Amino acid sequence: MRIVDLIAKKRDNKILTKDEIDWMIKNYTGGIIKDYQMSAMLMAIYLNNMTKEESVNLTMAIVDSGEIIDLTGIKGIKVDKHSTGGVGDKTTIVLAPLVASLGIPVAKMSGRGLGHTGGTVDKLEAIEGFKTELPLEKFTEQVNEYKIAVAGQTANLAPADKKLYALRDVTATVSSIPLIASSIMSKKIASGSNAIVLDVKVGNGAFMKTIDEAKKLARAMVDIGNGAGRKTTALITGMTEPLGYAVGNTLEIIESIEMLKGNGPKDLIELVLELGSHMVVNAGFSSTYEEAKGLLKENIENGKGLEMFKTFVKIQGGDEKIVDDYSLLGESKEIIEVISKEDGYIKSIEAEKIGICAMKLGAGRETKEDKIDMTVGIKLKKKQSDAVKKGEVLAYMYVNNDKYKDIHEDVVNSFNIVKEKCEKEKLIYDTIE
Repeated sequence: MRIVDLIAKKRDNKILTKDEIDWMIKNYTGGIIKDYQMSAMLMAIYLNNMTKEESVNLTMAIVDSGEIIDLTGIKGIKVDKHSTGGVGDKTTIVLAPLVASLGIPVAKMSGRGLGHTGGTVDKLEAIEGFKTELPLEKFTEQVNEYKIAVAGQTANLAPADKKLYALRDVTATVSSIPLIASSIMSKKIASGSNAIVLDVKVGNGAFMKTIDEAKKLARAMVDIGNGAGRKTTALITGMTEPLGYAVGNTLEIIESIEMLKGNGPKDLIELVLELGSHMVVNAGFSSTYEEAKGLLKENIENGKGLEMFKTFVKIQGGDEKIVDDYSLLGESKEIIEVISKEDGYIKSIEAEKIGICAMKLGAGRETKEDKIDMTVGIKLKKKQSDAVKKGEVLAYMYVNNDKYKDIHEDVVNSFNIVKEKCEKEKLIYDTIE
């Protein structure tokens, strides 16, 4: 085979075979196919799309480029959840222990964040001593004994994806649906779980800005997951405002604990129960979503979810006493009020702008080298459809230096205030089976 022939084939909108895709990914990962050649292929894929079969074959070739985590030593159906990313998205921190409290094994590989707030691994590391670097043997033992483990992704997981993503980033091909889908699903499949529930975010704070785009991505990922023998479901969920009230690592840990105590924000509760019910059904633990939701609610009310969270923190090296004493997480030096300049109703909150403001405070990374400040962030006081009066607090900024002065106005302007009462937008738009 020659890469130039495969580029020409895709350029002419013809279908690449499994053998051709396997050969291409293997030789690109090995450095035989050059970046300029793969750039041409990525653009051909961007312009002509891929069939369902091509997308599955591309994903599996990326999976096979590196380590595949073997979780067969863990008893039961292993279930995983993945979010395409949003502002204030702390669902894994609640969901993992809550689902595990039912006796369902949750073996999750999570990543760090780049931009906005930190990723799940960063948030968990806001708990002093919490370790996310777990050898596979320890990871497996922990899930078998306690039903839960969350670890950082290994460097050897889907190395072809890392090379391809870096190239997509500089060739204007990031937004290709088959390339996004294969990138996400290759890591999920290589992580070894049997069932996958996907949370595909849509709105101003998400990568996918329209429902149509989000549905296309969800459909592509579900097709890939099922095509690879993983029971896969996707939910299309809104990100037109931050999820919950807290945006920032320590703040989100506290909000997650509060939810497990039964005091969570309505949108976070709704999303956790919806995603969790699909995880429970996909794990074969329940036959209906309503029954699954009931079981999850029960384990919030009876405290079993919170007890599992404490166990989870303890076995991964953290101090479980944070559940009863939030000061152990550390506190910011100052809390700054963000005040409304007018009366009215909150029509929308620009989630992306809030996320960027939190990142500028130090809650996220602008570059990979940046160090996260765990105690800073933004906590909303008002949410979509709430009434507000001039002089009332819209949000609080948790700060450790005077950087907040440069972004204060941006936080104020993130709130779109109108005179007429408005309805809250839907949180769950659709489910793709």
